[in-house]
Amino acid sequence: MTRATRASRLSGLLASVLLLAAAAVGCGSSDSGSGSSSSGASGTDSKSVAGAYPVTLDHKFGSTTIKSEPKRIVTVGLTDQDAVLALGKVPVATTEWLGGYKGAVGPWAQDKLGGAAAPTVLKDTGTGPQVEKIAALKPDLILAVYSGLTKSQYESLSKFAPVVAQPKAYNNYGVPWQQQTEEIGKALGKETEAKTLVSGVEDKFAAAKKANPAFTGASAVMATPYEGTFVFGSQDPRSRFLSDLGFSLPKDLDKVIGDQFGANISKERFDLLDQDVDVWIVPDTTTAVTKLHNDKIYADLNVVKQGREVFVKETSDYGNAVSLSTVLSIPYVLNRMVPQLAAAVDGKTATKVEQPAS
Repeated sequence: MTRATRASRLSGLLASVLLLAAAAVGCGSSDSGSGSSSSGASGTDSKSVAGAYPVTLDHKFGSTTIKSEPKRIVTVGLTDQDAVLALGKVPVATTEWLGGYKGAVGPWAQDKLGGAAAPTVLKDTGTGPQVEKIAALKPDLILAVYSGLTKSQYESLSKFAPVVAQPKAYNNYGVPWQQQTEEIGKALGKETEAKTLVSGVEDKFAAAKKANPAFTGASAVMATPYEGTFVFGSQDPRSRFLSDLGFSLPKDLDKVIGDQFGANISKERFDLLDQDVDVWIVPDTTTAVTKLHNDKIYADLNVVKQGREVFVKETSDYGNAVSLSTVLSIPYVLNRMVPQLAAAVDGKTATKVEQPAS
């Protein structure tokens, strides 16, 4: 995936956030019905769904009722497919974000396909879901949990299937992976199984924190050199990954970011970058790093002079897993980033932060 394509996606996410900020927010009517029940997903544990329906889920635009177990699931949320796959279902369609993966299913989730065909991949270039193509797939459930869905887009999609939109409590594209997994678990009749999955990943975070006590209380920030310097806010899943490991985020971060998942900062606010560790998602780990260090203001920060930076190539499997931050991709990231973070905060300037072997 090219840098231009990734930049286009980030622009699309920003545009969606701005659209929603300008739109009048109201509650949509509750949806019900399960639509078509034709085959298109993997089998499910009948014990998990017994008595689970009807189920009603609250979200940004009101509430949605799902009357029976969904068989044809379309994920509009850009990372929702991982939770669906983790819970034993295969969507009939996913929405492409990162590119490069058949069915928009990364290597950390491939084994969850089993023998099922890869999902159809839909596009969202920042203008919203492809409503006509989604309708043609005859879904009986549309998931838009990790999304920036607008009210009008929600209403359009709701005409032909129940839609579970993003939670009201968080910024667009700001739902924590835990709640994302559990909300999708409820929709699929697998609430208990979803909670078990979440607990399993939280145990991995706890183990990493225990093995690396230096993480707790250390400050960290995640950023990318997108059109200058783009810093992710506290509600972005990438920042939450650091928080879940025990790191504290910059004090004024949300004051600068506002109610968005992230924002570009001026050089006058490079103090936000002078933390115990900076995690950079970069186009490459050579020339992009050199360009960052050629900025005299940034290069003069202690985080640079003391070698406390972590660099992640954005278009690698590792970089894509960092951006997704799902119940399936997070263990993949923990295996790679924890050793890097440990090297960055060990208090020894000479310690080199190595790139993962794969």
